[in-house]
Amino acid sequence: MSLFDLTGRCAIVTGSSRGIGRAIATRLAEHGAKVVISSRNIEPCEEVAADIVAKYGEGRAVAIAANISSKEQLRRLAEEANARFGKIDILVCNAASNPYYGPLAGISDEQFRKILDNNVIANHWLISFIAPQMIERKDGSIILVSSIGGLRGSTAIGAYNISKAADFQLARNLAVEFGPHNVRVNCIAPGLVRTDFARALWENPATLKASTARTPLGRIGEPDEIAGAAVFLAAKASSFMTGQTIIVDGGVTAA
Repeated sequence: MSLFDLTGRCAIVTGSSRGIGRAIATRLAEHGAKVVISSRNIEPCEEVAADIVAKYGEGRAVAIAANISSKEQLRRLAEEANARFGKIDILVCNAASNPYYGPLAGISDEQFRKILDNNVIANHWLISFIAPQMIERKDGSIILVSSIGGLRGSTAIGAYNISKAADFQLARNLAVEFGPHNVRVNCIAPGLVRTDFARALWENPATLKASTARTPLGRIGEPDEIAGAAVFLAAKASSFMTGQTIIVDGGVTAA
């Protein structure tokens, strides 16, 4: 059996109607997994699910809408995913929010709370709905899509970076709690990737030039270049890895 074979495994990927989440869901399916496509709006989720089914076969993907800001919608996501597939082996918490750009002195309480709630607390909620079945089976992989922003300060996305640093610690803490039950929790920390979510950071030519000037590979990433790390963390290949972060940033943090 291949170390990357996910045949028979079932996954939820939040924020998977586009960008990094879509790339991760597609690559998990390519390696054999059944995937739940989830974001706020059902129509784009259905489009992604249909594309995966067309490529990899009937029953390989379903669409379930859920807003990460709603605990009840995340509960329903977990319940419906279990009803469709019978179990969840892989959880990828990819969806996130960043409603504010600028120094922390200018952020409103509402904006700060939204960032922390959606990027940290929502992950905790969804994990709490999925992890018990993994613990019972003594098998499961939970992946948080964080950011290299969690390793650095910023005058533009400081609150977002704070939330992503918290995700590193959430993964470490849950790795300690879930480890005795053979449930692994890890992070992926992308650098700047060409997604709609990060458009404000790369669409401006001056900002893009400044970013790539500090990147050893001389460019920003593409969504599919993050997906391989998720396949690795979901698969047997990473069976002795938990509480860790894989940095995928073109070398920015090494420079």
